[in-house]
Amino acid sequence: MKLSTRYRALAAATMSMASALLLASAPFASAEPDGGKSLVVLGDSFTANGDIAAALENVSPGAQPDCSHGPTSWPTQLAQGLGIWGTNDFVDMSCRGASLVSGPGFTLAHEARGADSQGSFGPRTKTVLIQTGLNDAWGENTVRLRQTLLNCVLDVIRGCGPEAAEQGRATDFRGVNTQEYVNRIKPVVDYVRYYAPNARIVFVGYPEMNAPGQQTWCVDVLGVGSIVQTRAGSAIQLWDRMDVAQREAAQLLGVDFFDAKAVTAGHGLCSPQPWLAGILDPRSELMGTPVHPSSHGDGVVAAALQRLIAG
Repeated sequence: MKLSTRYRALAAATMSMASALLLASAPFASAEPDGGKSLVVLGDSFTANGDIAAALENVSPGAQPDCSHGPTSWPTQLAQGLGIWGTNDFVDMSCRGASLVSGPGFTLAHEARGADSQGSFGPRTKTVLIQTGLNDAWGENTVRLRQTLLNCVLDVIRGCGPEAAEQGRATDFRGVNTQEYVNRIKPVVDYVRYYAPNARIVFVGYPEMNAPGQQTWCVDVLGVGSIVQTRAGSAIQLWDRMDVAQREAAQLLGVDFFDAKAVTAGHGLCSPQPWLAGILDPRSELMGTPVHPSSHGDGVVAAALQRLIAG
């Protein structure tokens, strides 16, 4: 076994153990017969969403984890549709920048522990929705999604082709695979299953960014033009491999997968009717966080999730 392979295996085991220990140190969930909240949401910025001002504030050096939630995020719209918004039967622990295990902000274990401290897990818990993975470091480098988008996708000189991952300019999509995703998320799944035995656990996928087979990345700007990266293989491979890893991990762990890509198909970046925000683009969401869902896109996801829960 090569040294790098040994290192990756040890790092994966260490991160999984750290997540398990963090969860084990959390207070026990309510043992009351009526304990738990009906709907619990854990996730990252694609879950919490919000406006561009909050997103810019979140990237400043030394910024604290931002766990505020956009007024039209899909968890908010879902809770409103279910009639539990503003009640004690719903909790959204999602945070911008959150990851499965990589940090430096909140990890999924931190969010689960925070939900537990609010009495979220118990026999009454019906649904736990989890959307995470894109903010992690994978493979041979420590590059995160934000760096990939800002320093690689927008690099008009070198581009952001598949070689960018090996060069350390983009998240190493080669390290995104089903078993590694399972290793990272399983401690939280096991924890939820133990303390919320009746809950339906659903991995929520990410929306469509680019049309299938497309190798360019495009972002609308100000409603008058677009930034187009003709060599965007690294970013596109990251999205595609994450989708496969989430789907297959859900199957291996015996939980559900919600296909957000399917319900947003045809409405990716720079499409005729985008459901993702560009950069100050009035066609989609003027003040929306770039590359994140518009209020309409989140509404479509929320409606589809409501149908899934009801079914």
